[in-house]
Amino acid sequence: MFSQAWNIYFPVIKILIKRASAGEQSLAMNKTDFERAAGGRKAKLTFNFTLQNSRNSDFNTVIPPVAREFIFLLQEDPTTKQLLENNEFNFSMTSSFQLKIKKTLPEGSGEEAAEPEA
Repeated sequence: MFSQAWNIYFPVIKILIKRASAGEQSLAMNKTDFERAAGGRKAKLTFNFTLQNSRNSDFNTVIPPVAREFIFLLQEDPTTKQLLENNEFNFSMTSSFQLKIKKTLPEGSGEEAAEPEA
C-alpha cells in the first residue's frame, strides 16, 4: 500500500542513511504521496522506531502500516541491509512528513562520551 510512496524517496533515503553517522539527517516528503497511498482511509502516518542490526528493537510498540512497509523495504534492499547490519538507527516521521534518520550507539558499546569527573 505505501511501498509505492516509499519508492519515490528510497534513493535519497539510502544516501541519508550513509550520512547519518555524521549526524541526524532529515528529508521533507510530500504529504499527498502518503495520503494517496492510504487510499482515502484515515491511517496513522507518523512513527518512531529503532532498527538494531536490521531488526526492529521496539517490541512493545505498535508499528503502523506505513512504518512496517518502510522497514520491509529497508530489510529487502541489499544496500540498506548492509548499512543497517551491526548498527543501530532511529527512524521517525513527524506529522509534517519530515523523515528523520539518526544513527545511535547501542547500549554498552563503550563508545559513549566519557563524563568528566567531579
